[in-house]
Amino acid sequence: MRNIIERWVFPKLDPVPGLFQAKIGGSSLVAKTLYQRGYTSVDTALGFLDPVFYTPSPPSDLPGLFTAADRLESALKGGKNILIWGDFDVDGQTSTTLLYSGLVELGGSVTYYIPIRASESHGVSPASLQDKIDRFQPDLLITCDTGIDAVDAVRLAREQNLEVIITDHHQLPDQLPDANSIVNPNLLPADHPLRTLPGVGVAYKLIEELFSRQDRDSERFLDLVALGVVADVAEQVGDTRFLLQRGLEILRTSPRPGLSELYRFAGIDQREITEDQIGFVIGPRLNALGRLDDANSSVDFLTTSEPGRAHKLAEFLENLNRRRQELTEDIYQEAVAMIERSPSLVEDYPVIVLAGSSTWNPGVIGIVASRIVDRFFKPVIMLSQDGGDYRGSARSIEGVNITKLISESSGLLTSFGGHPMAAGMSLPAENVTKFRSSLSEDFHRIVGPPPEEVRIDIDAELSFNEISLDFITDIQRLAPFGAGNPKLLFATRGLSINAERIIGKNKNHRKITLTDPSGTDLDFLWWNSAQYSLPSEPIDAAYSLDLTTFRDQLQIQATIQHIRHSSDEPVYLKSPKKINFQDFRQSQSPMLDLESVISSGNVQVWAELKIPPGVQSRNRLELMDHPTLVIWTSPPNRQVLSTVVSQVSPSEIILFAIEPTFPSQRDFIQALLGLLKHLKLSDKEFDLERFAQALALPQDVIEIGLEWIHLQGDFYLSSLMAIGDFEPGPGTTLPGFQDIDRRLKLMLQEVSAYRRYYKTAPVGSLL
Repeated sequence: MRNIIERWVFPKLDPVPGLFQAKIGGSSLVAKTLYQRGYTSVDTALGFLDPVFYTPSPPSDLPGLFTAADRLESALKGGKNILIWGDFDVDGQTSTTLLYSGLVELGGSVTYYIPIRASESHGVSPASLQDKIDRFQPDLLITCDTGIDAVDAVRLAREQNLEVIITDHHQLPDQLPDANSIVNPNLLPADHPLRTLPGVGVAYKLIEELFSRQDRDSERFLDLVALGVVADVAEQVGDTRFLLQRGLEILRTSPRPGLSELYRFAGIDQREITEDQIGFVIGPRLNALGRLDDANSSVDFLTTSEPGRAHKLAEFLENLNRRRQELTEDIYQEAVAMIERSPSLVEDYPVIVLAGSSTWNPGVIGIVASRIVDRFFKPVIMLSQDGGDYRGSARSIEGVNITKLISESSGLLTSFGGHPMAAGMSLPAENVTKFRSSLSEDFHRIVGPPPEEVRIDIDAELSFNEISLDFITDIQRLAPFGAGNPKLLFATRGLSINAERIIGKNKNHRKITLTDPSGTDLDFLWWNSAQYSLPSEPIDAAYSLDLTTFRDQLQIQATIQHIRHSSDEPVYLKSPKKINFQDFRQSQSPMLDLESVISSGNVQVWAELKIPPGVQSRNRLELMDHPTLVIWTSPPNRQVLSTVVSQVSPSEIILFAIEPTFPSQRDFIQALLGLLKHLKLSDKEFDLERFAQALALPQDVIEIGLEWIHLQGDFYLSSLMAIGDFEPGPGTTLPGFQDIDRRLKLMLQEVSAYRRYYKTAPVGSLL
């Protein structure tokens, strides 16, 4: 049986600007995490932490949305019949509910339909659509969370004079339907803030636009968006994260009657609703409806205002979810037994394809596939027999776009579609063996050999006495967590096992008390671990930290994610070697001290902007490997300092702190203009590194300074980076100047703040 090797990588202490840390506040780990995840300006970091500081994108950024809004507005005014076509997962249920509620509130004549999973599967089938056209007599068809590949169904609708609007977020097929309007974030550039919207997010932006045209507020629908974002595992960046944050606030404070009853049955406090409660409690119950029954009733559940009806529907969901759990466990055990009987299914193929009988309920095999992925770290496709065909669900691993991989075998399939990490398909029974082999060949051709190890990135190494309610509360500022913003992973090494027991209704989880080298104990949960043997002591544990409430008392919940025997050497990112320091940063006679240092031995002097007179020195681009480095001028930030030290690799550093900072932003701009004019006269290519070195600043400050000059209007610098040339500007400021002016001030303040810190900080903290 294949065993994947876990390679634990411990964190490197990347530099974080002092001003950035000060603006973020709290634990330095929060600022470090934001910085490492790409939120390197104070504005973007604050916008990530708090939706109050984030500016959402307008609906008009979505291609096709204005056309869709115009057609819906016309249909509403004309009293036309509107048919909403949704999907049966949580994203589809919430999309359908949101569009239905919004359009009805705007006065629309609206009906909706969600396909029955057991008999229809995903998408818009022409036969089913014709039946609904005959029943509901719609004038306009609008899809949500589906329809991007419904070429035949849309053709059928258009032939019967229906207007068709597609709102979807699934990957674009080679051929798009001939709809009147297609609204799909995949039509946007990859880095656009709306690109990661799930289906309910697309539906919300459309309703937001329609409501804004009547000066109405649409934000009360954001609770539905939050449910869809988490349940569909949408990447939580840009507007997707913003909408989730705002939606969580509504879920906690103004729950719908149906959700209130669901909370009560599930035993959760609405005030504590987080992404975890959506992902592990609310989402599975709603999904059970689509997996095992008729998801059309989800709209009733999410919109009813009648307490009795809400209670009845919530109770039905609770019972259905229990049935879903039982089916999932039964199929999982059958799948594991199948692998144990035929280990070649795992050992010989990069994608695990398991074909079961008709007793494998197609509504839950996707959940089982996820558990098999976790166990074997390979993409998994679970197939359930349906007459002479098989219907399947796929789940993948990072780096393998499972939908793209499946598309290479489209000739063997009846239908397929999905996301990079999950997909669905159907195929004739006689093609299963060919499909497994085809996937294997295409995997090796497109992806390469299956990974033999998985990298586990540790965010911070802790001792147990560092863990407190306050510490966890502070790092929770980074929540909500999920795709695009994973939970922080902590590690503690050299642990012993104090106590452990098997827990859970099915006896498949563990509760373990571990003791760290200081003698401090901490209780851990380890889900689905009963099947695994504990490693021999001492052990290392990698874990997440959360807060939970038990009997009205706030408690720490530590959950093991990975565990190993401590004799396995941890893998550290490269750290600097042992360095000796001499400190002249507070010297009253720095020039005399420098002359003494130079006369006493062979040294290399790093100086920029303020060069010591009569001394041979080098700038950051000229430095070479040398045993002794003299730092004359204060570095502009920790990153530049770390890069220089890594470049020189000294065993001794002699510190001075001569301040090279420009007195004002105006002086900096004047110096930068001087370099530009010199560049123009010399007819040389632009070199960002040399500009940064010449002004003793980080490269990003130079980039912002150049953008400031461009937007200030004196020069057109748009071609400077590419061809090193520029022309006179219009002489008046361009749009965006005020924002870039504010950013430049902030960045220059960061440099000044770091240089002040550098002058007085303990030597041991500088690197």
